[in-house]
Amino acid sequence: MSKPSVEHPPASSLRRWLLLAGRIVVSVALLAILFARMDTDALWSSAKQASAPWLLVALALYFASVLASTWRWRLLLGAQDIPVPRATLLSSYLVANFFNNFLPSNIGGDVVRISDTAGRARSKTLATTVVLVDRGLGLLGVVLIAALGATVVGRLQGHEPSPIWPSWLWASFLVAAGAAAPAVMAPAGFGRLLRPLSVLHPTWVGERIEKLTSALARFRDRPGALAACFAGAVLVQAILIAYHLAVVHALHIPVSVWDLAVIVPISFVVQMVPVSLNGLGVREATFSLYFTQLGLPFNPECLCRWAPRC
Repeated sequence: MSKPSVEHPPASSLRRWLLLAGRIVVSVALLAILFARMDTDALWSSAKQASAPWLLVALALYFASVLASTWRWRLLLGAQDIPVPRATLLSSYLVANFFNNFLPSNIGGDVVRISDTAGRARSKTLATTVVLVDRGLGLLGVVLIAALGATVVGRLQGHEPSPIWPSWLWASFLVAAGAAAPAVMAPAGFGRLLRPLSVLHPTWVGERIEKLTSALARFRDRPGALAACFAGAVLVQAILIAYHLAVVHALHIPVSVWDLAVIVPISFVVQMVPVSLNGLGVREATFSLYFTQLGLPFNPECLCRWAPRC
């Protein structure tokens, strides 16, 4: 009698589960190290003495950052002639934040935003392009604020505890801006660079490249929308720094606004690296490292766990 065959999971599915398991291991290991070094009694004592008014201010600032992020998104959709009600975008953005914080994916929130606007855009490619441009401008804003903060900390306060030198941040900002500019200024040339991908599926890939370059051309013709969105990205980062400042005031932690201007953006960039579960453990370790260098070993979970992304 022949043995019954055993079904094996597809290689792609097994790979996804292995990657997820690896991210969980990294997050748990980093959190275990942090908790092992933590004075839990002092943490609990600080939490009990937290200022409720300052925590309410922090919540208000958090919501303001969500409103500003939604406004940025709406600007880019408007530049593509995609009308979407503000309430719809706000609801979608809140759901996207939930996905980013609680689901095991770094792009789950973006998938939600794309899905919620693809119908009105009549194109998933166009909706994806808008979200990617929003993400790209947001990342530029993050790096710019970090570079400014690190520069002020290093030159005006006389110390430079940042794990990344200001010159690195300025160079990263200029390189990223220089790499992104040709895609917007010369979308046809950018499309030609992508043409080799059409060998995978000439018709399907070719259509998507055409839609992408058309969307970039519309952004080029409406530079005011891109400039306003970038200004909005800087505003969002400023609000998030104010949010963290309100939290440190609530916990009576002596951290300057310029130190927060360095570590808050850097933590957002670090948590984008897909090595952990939604950045859990990585961002806490980043905060812990920075504040330890300032002589303030405490639990960073209170500061960064619920912060929205760029």
